[in-house]
Amino acid sequence: MRSAQQLLETLVGHPSVSRDSNLELIRFIEGYLDEFGLPYQRIENDDGTKANLLARIGPQVEGGVVLSGHTDVVPVDGQPWTSDPFSLTERDDGRLYGRGSCDMKGFIACALAQVPRWVEQELTRPIYLALSYDEEVGCIGAPRLIETLMADEPRPAAVIVGEPTLMAPVVAQKGITNLRTTVSGREAHSSQVNQGISAIHVAARLVARIEDIMAELSAEGRVDEAFNVAHSSLHVGKIQGGTAINITARECQFDWEIRHLPEDGFDTVFARFDDYARRLEAELRERAPQVSIRTENLTDTVPALADRDNAAALTLCRELLGERTSEAVAYATEAGQFQRAGLPTVICGPGSIAQAHQPDEYLEVTQLDAGVAFMQRLGDRLAGR
Repeated sequence: MRSAQQLLETLVGHPSVSRDSNLELIRFIEGYLDEFGLPYQRIENDDGTKANLLARIGPQVEGGVVLSGHTDVVPVDGQPWTSDPFSLTERDDGRLYGRGSCDMKGFIACALAQVPRWVEQELTRPIYLALSYDEEVGCIGAPRLIETLMADEPRPAAVIVGEPTLMAPVVAQKGITNLRTTVSGREAHSSQVNQGISAIHVAARLVARIEDIMAELSAEGRVDEAFNVAHSSLHVGKIQGGTAINITARECQFDWEIRHLPEDGFDTVFARFDDYARRLEAELRERAPQVSIRTENLTDTVPALADRDNAAALTLCRELLGERTSEAVAYATEAGQFQRAGLPTVICGPGSIAQAHQPDEYLEVTQLDAGVAFMQRLGDRLAGR
């Protein structure tokens, strides 16, 4: 029986960066499950370069628990690591260093380590391992995984998404949409600035409007104090445009995001930007018909997780962990996608989100142990002990 730390060492050793295939990692987990004769399905992306994995331990009956984790990790390019990011390193400080150790291969390792025990216990209700691809680039893989789960298996009672929460249940998260706005203007010599329309200047007005929207939402009381940023947030992360300093820019493009509160929704927030963009475009076209402002989604909207219809999952976590205060987080996970499918869902896993995506990412050994204890109690619960 391999320990959670041994399994984590193997998982970290399979890089599975989002821009690359995760199939090597998936094949390892499939081989591990084959040792115990467990059923599983591989659910591939369109070109077969990446895959989700859905496995079941226990009988094919209703009332099971889904343990959801993503297999991909973010890149390490340009980060000042002090050890090999893809070789798990234990140091004297009680931490396990490696990319994905915290986010979120630690959770997966805790679950895999318990598989032999779960098999021996002859569970009366199933535990599902729902392992996805491309979470880090927009939660792309999970919808196919969830569709297969809902179509092929009896309805589970609860979903636990194992993002790092220091083993405290999280009941709400913001949704996120990544966007790209492209402004087309009219070029002219900068000495004749009245003859041109600078796409950069137009983009600047749009960026300013994006920041104003946040202030409006807060002033209108559209806030939820459970979040550390209490309103829906909008942020421009990249901008580029122009040809030369003495030419009014023909084109400018900026990439931005909306992280919306569950009660706001993407459409409500985006409409404030889009209404302004349409009015501004119409005004500028009176001077130059070729002016345009176009916004496209770079990813599908990742739905928010709302603190509702989650009693089965939250009660389960509290029974296994003891009474703990529930929390809300601003980062996005696959939890909202499970909730959208009608499944009671919470987020709960070992490690701290503060370590995610960082150089020298680590997982405290005590947190790994806490994750293992959680999995042990879960098996006892579903075995009727």
